[in-house]
Amino acid sequence: MNKVELGDSIQLIKTVKEESIHLILSDIPYGINFGEWDVLHKNTNHALLGSSPAQERIGTVFKTRGKPLNGWSQADKNIPIEYYEWCRTWTDNWFRVLKPGASCFIFAGRRLAHRCICAMEDAGFIFKDMIAWEKDSAAYRAQRVSCVFDRRQDEENSRQWEGWKVGNLRPLFEPILWFMKPYPQGSTLTDNILHYGVGAYNEKKLREMTCWNTGLEICSNLLKIHAKKSDRGLHPAQKAVKLMEILISFVTIEGQVVLDPFCGCGTTLVAAKNLNRQYIGFEINPEYYKTTKKRLEESL
Repeated sequence: MNKVELGDSIQLIKTVKEESIHLILSDIPYGINFGEWDVLHKNTNHALLGSSPAQERIGTVFKTRGKPLNGWSQADKNIPIEYYEWCRTWTDNWFRVLKPGASCFIFAGRRLAHRCICAMEDAGFIFKDMIAWEKDSAAYRAQRVSCVFDRRQDEENSRQWEGWKVGNLRPLFEPILWFMKPYPQGSTLTDNILHYGVGAYNEKKLREMTCWNTGLEICSNLLKIHAKKSDRGLHPAQKAVKLMEILISFVTIEGQVVLDPFCGCGTTLVAAKNLNRQYIGFEINPEYYKTTKKRLEESL
C-alpha cells in the first residue's frame, strides 16, 4: 500500500483487489479539450489545440484552442456521447474495487458532468449528491459583442449591443459528484458501517474544517475553499490540498485506503498521507508521476 504507479489507470485498476478501497477521490479529465490529455473524442483536426493570433498576441491564460460549443462539424455533436463511453471504460472496475457503502468523489466539470453521472449509475453506483466547490478565482473567456462589430466598422450594431458578451460567466463554481456503492440488500447502512467501516459522513469534522466563524448550525453541500500559492503551478488542473483533505476526512477514518486513478500531480495522495490514510495513485504522464513522487517524499 502507499504507492503511486506510472501507467494507464484503465489497465492498472484491474490489478486492485476487489472491495479493498474505502474511498475513490479523483479529478478526472473533463473531456473539454483543455490539453492533449483531455481530448477524449475522435473528431480532431489541425485547429484543435492550436492557437489563434489573438491568443498569441495578448498572452491569454488559455494557451490552446478548443472547440466552440456549437462545434466545427456534425461529428462534434458526438463528443458528449464519446465522453460517456470513455467513462464506461473504467466505471465497472471502480465499482468492483470499492467496499460496499463506500463513497466516490469525482471532479468532472460542468459541461459533461451529466454524462459521467450516467456512466457511474450504469455501473451500479448511487448518485448521492453534488457538492459545490466555490473557488476564490477562475479564468474565463467572454468576448464583447460590440468589439466584433467595431472590427466590422458597424457602429450602429456596436452601440445597440453594448454590454453584451459571448462566452461563459466566470466559473467560480465547480461540481464535485458524490457517489456511493450500494450496501448489501437485506442489510442496513448502520450494519454496513460496522462491517466495512464506511457509509456515514463525519459532520463534526466537516464543521471543524469548513464552517468556523459562520454561525452555521448545519454544514451544507457548498464548500468555499481558498487555494494557496503552493496549490498552483504543478498541473493545469491542480486542486487545493485543503479541499482534498476535507473530502477525505468527511467519509474515512485513519488507516483506511484512498484511491486516485487519475492522480495528476498527486494532490489527493499528499492529502491522504497528511491525514494518516493509506493511498494508491495512478498517473499516465511521466512528468506528473515524478512530481507526485517528489511531493510525497517531501510531505510531512
